[in-house]
Amino acid sequence: MVANPGGGTTEPEGGPVRHIPVLLEEVVRALDPRPGRLILDGTFGAGGYSSALLAAGAEVIALDRDPTAISAGQALADISGGRLKLIHSQFSRLADHAPEGGLDGVVFDIGVSSMQIDEAERGFSFQRNGPLDMRMSKDGVSAADVVNRAKAGDLTRIFGFLGEEKQAGRIARAIEKRRAVAPFATTRDLANLIETVNPRKAKDKIHPATRVFQALRIFVNDELGELAEALFAAERVLKPGGRLVVVTFHSLEDRIVKQFFADRSGKVSGSRHLPMVEAKPAIFEALGKPMIAASDEEAEANPRARSAKLRAGVRTDAPPRAADMSIFDLPDLASLAKMGA
Repeated sequence: MVANPGGGTTEPEGGPVRHIPVLLEEVVRALDPRPGRLILDGTFGAGGYSSALLAAGAEVIALDRDPTAISAGQALADISGGRLKLIHSQFSRLADHAPEGGLDGVVFDIGVSSMQIDEAERGFSFQRNGPLDMRMSKDGVSAADVVNRAKAGDLTRIFGFLGEEKQAGRIARAIEKRRAVAPFATTRDLANLIETVNPRKAKDKIHPATRVFQALRIFVNDELGELAEALFAAERVLKPGGRLVVVTFHSLEDRIVKQFFADRSGKVSGSRHLPMVEAKPAIFEALGKPMIAASDEEAEANPRARSAKLRAGVRTDAPPRAADMSIFDLPDLASLAKMGA
């Protein structure tokens, strides 16, 4: 089976499968791929965006931190005539793989792919019992490490901020109490504990464990930090006129992208009584609407598209600024990664 980054899986029949990821038409329109243009797909996944860019005649550099995705994409690279270069790398390090002359476009599709969710052994989903892992790159601190080592107060911060879980404190204390008897090892074990603490109500649209699992995945993979660093990297490597296109599925991710484009637009407003003033040269100019959401038809056909938001900008010829994480106003969660080890 081959996962579709837009949701679901399809069976290959003698070669790579053409996927239709979320907001595909809108992404391609924003990037404006054509022969002679070089575009970096920072989140290759199952290759949906890269396939469409290649079909339009562009050359593509595709990154993915998941070695499984790179291996699965080799068939597409083999038939690309040398126009697709696959690289195993975090997308925050995209500047290491961009040519000296720069890029004509960069695209990110933020979040976990269905390829990872469909593999129980990866531990991303409580709907498929497996080891409590969630590591996209298959190395580093796992979700089990976090759940079994972090203090209750730290778990509360992780679940509350990254998962927007209202019962974060109760769940964290229950985890601390249970792990003193036996450590958590599987996704279902953790999900069952959460459901005991926070039983599902008839009106609930999602499982009680959904937000906690989301928070753990984002934390384990430092997804917010990766996104912020990747945005700064794209700023450095895009040519004047190059396009940056980002699709997000989570409010925190969308807020980071929105804040980045606002900060790099060169305009600030110090007071509602004063006119907008030019603060610094604009590094990006808006491309189309400030935000594009999936159509009702796409959302109906693909549930993953319901929360998707696309934001895009065009690079100006202004020099890049220094990376400044303070513009995102993120809490310092990175210090928790050691888990007291």
